Amino acid sequence: MNLTLIRLILLLPFAGLTLGAKVSNDWPLWRGPSQNGLATQGQNLPLKWSDSQNVFWKAEILGRGHGSPIVVGNQVILPTSNEQKKTQSVLCLNRSTGKLLWTTQVHKGGFMKLNKKGTHASGSLASDGKRLYVNFLNAGAAHTTALSMEGKILWQTKITDYVVHQAYASSPALHGENLLIVAADNKKSGAIACLNRTDGKIIWKVGRPKKPNYASPVIYELDGRQQLIMTGCDLVSSYNPRTGKKLWEIKGSTTECVTTTVTDGVHVYSSGGYPKNHVSAIRADGSGKIAWSNNIRVYVPSMIVNKGYLYGIADAGVAYCWKSDTGEVMWKGRLGGTFSASLAWADGNLYAANEAGECFVFEASPKGFRILSQNQLGDEIFASPVICGKRLFQRTAHRSGSERQEFLYCIGKK
Repeated sequence: MNLTLIRLILLLPFAGLTLGAKVSNDWPLWRGPSQNGLATQGQNLPLKWSDSQNVFWKAEILGRGHGSPIVVGNQVILPTSNEQKKTQSVLCLNRSTGKLLWTTQVHKGGFMKLNKKGTHASGSLASDGKRLYVNFLNAGAAHTTALSMEGKILWQTKITDYVVHQAYASSPALHGENLLIVAADNKKSGAIACLNRTDGKIIWKVGRPKKPNYASPVIYELDGRQQLIMTGCDLVSSYNPRTGKKLWEIKGSTTECVTTTVTDGVHVYSSGGYPKNHVSAIRADGSGKIAWSNNIRVYVPSMIVNKGYLYGIADAGVAYCWKSDTGEVMWKGRLGGTFSASLAWADGNLYAANEAGECFVFEASPKGFRILSQNQLGDEIFASPVICGKRLFQRTAHRSGSERQEFLYCIGKK
């Protein structure tokens, strides 16, 4: 790749792109190559699928976790935990076949009490094509671990002490050639830290309010500069990702946010559900202005913004389309069920899965609410869909009485 092309990639709007990963074919971190849930064009996915229809492979996943997979080269990587053995591990599958390539145990023991929905493996990994990075909550602290692409543990760094309020699911973000950004908001010792990806040493670390929060950090180019955005703790905060210096901060969110913020290049969008419900559009220029706000409960599923419109799903199963600059409601429509998984976008359609394993495809259009298909896949879905290389990867769970078994599906046109 020539130097000019590299510079163009680095200057793309909303750049969170991973150096060393194939942008068009890979999904190397939480919410995809640009950290916003948007797949690249030309995915050509089927509208219909099931346990037996349009499935390229189905792989049994040992243990329990809500973390969505990442896809890098011919590897599909995801975290898992074993409640009986009290282990937290990383699994790697062959992208073409679903065959298990390796398993690495990262922690044993040290489990902390979580809420009923939480798991000890709820965050996604990140990869720069050279290493894998994962956050786990263990033994009263949040830890970040780096593994080789073959599954060897390279380093492990304690980020901060952690007191559980609900659970922990923050995923790491990448910046530049060698920086890793991690967050661990909590009631005891919340922090955002920047680590050296080579050795795990902390480059900078800033304290956060002593409040429970679950958001993941994201880095976008906004107002002519790179900004690390965090929502939650009653704030929307912007930091310089290289130094940790606070660029701006306003009271534009609620205390607890689970969603990862998205941007249209002008605003960043905050949403939360405790102690109040809200969706807000905040100017990203440091002016402290909230462009618009409403009281819709988009607490857990992260949103999508594309072509001037913001799409979200309330936890209770109602989909919304807002005009992104004004907040005008273009439409709302009921999908049904309770949602924890975040939205994904591909080829003009939105993909969403509820906790009962129902996968919906509906149009990403301001003209109206139109469901294209509804597909059952297993009995539980908490992980978000991943779309790359003309495939959809979905983590599910099947139940038979008291028995529960997780699977990862690879879906595409057969």
